[in-house]
Amino acid sequence: MIYSQFATFYDQLFDNELYPQWADYVKRWVQPPARVLDLACGTGRLLVLLDQAGYQVTGVDLSADMLALANQHLAEAETTVPLLQLNMLDLQELGEFDAVTCFDDSLCYLQDLSEVTQVFQTVADRLPVGGQFLFDVITPYQTDVKYPGYMYNYQDDDQAFMWTTYAGSEPHAVEHDLTFFHYQPELDAYAAYAETHYERTYPLGDYEQALHSAGFGEIIVTSDFGKAPVTDTTTRWFFRGVKQ
Repeated sequence: MIYSQFATFYDQLFDNELYPQWADYVKRWVQPPARVLDLACGTGRLLVLLDQAGYQVTGVDLSADMLALANQHLAEAETTVPLLQLNMLDLQELGEFDAVTCFDDSLCYLQDLSEVTQVFQTVADRLPVGGQFLFDVITPYQTDVKYPGYMYNYQDDDQAFMWTTYAGSEPHAVEHDLTFFHYQPELDAYAAYAETHYERTYPLGDYEQALHSAGFGEIIVTSDFGKAPVTDTTTRWFFRGVKQ
């Protein structure tokens, strides 16, 4: 399962400066104390920021390891919010929310466009008329031009990280080979953990059509966390759709 071994490493190495920008994107469209469901909430750092801003937040993630870290971060912030281990393809047991969020291109980990469309419909079912869906995805420019051949390496005294990305077999798809090395002093050796993550995105029109089919209107697409218009070299789209 994605992140089954990597939750702690992911939390340590992720650029935490991105979370306030996602929080600001939510604040731009949704006013507290709105009920916000954060899909693929990961380690919960966005949940903490939204909770502190006065929103009524609930976090959902498929990974129990990620949710354990989310619970830890919430405890450190001296707050609690509901955390649920669920697949975003099936949210029927949940109630209604004023807004649903899904960031960090989490939707790109779905298998195909039919699953993306299914999530859009599932989200729409959790929203009242006027409820908002806020999410981001990487663009075909990112998968086709920027990512193939990308490499990133990191090392400190206790751990190392190697990331290499290759073009995938499907259109606008990539594969990320991720390997972590963690030093174990009792053995004087490094333990290695490796996973391959698969991401796929689609043309902008496909996302817009899927949103319309699920009952969303007033669709706004931007870049740079909502601060810039979309261009041919945009690497991440930010979407806002309103339930009709």
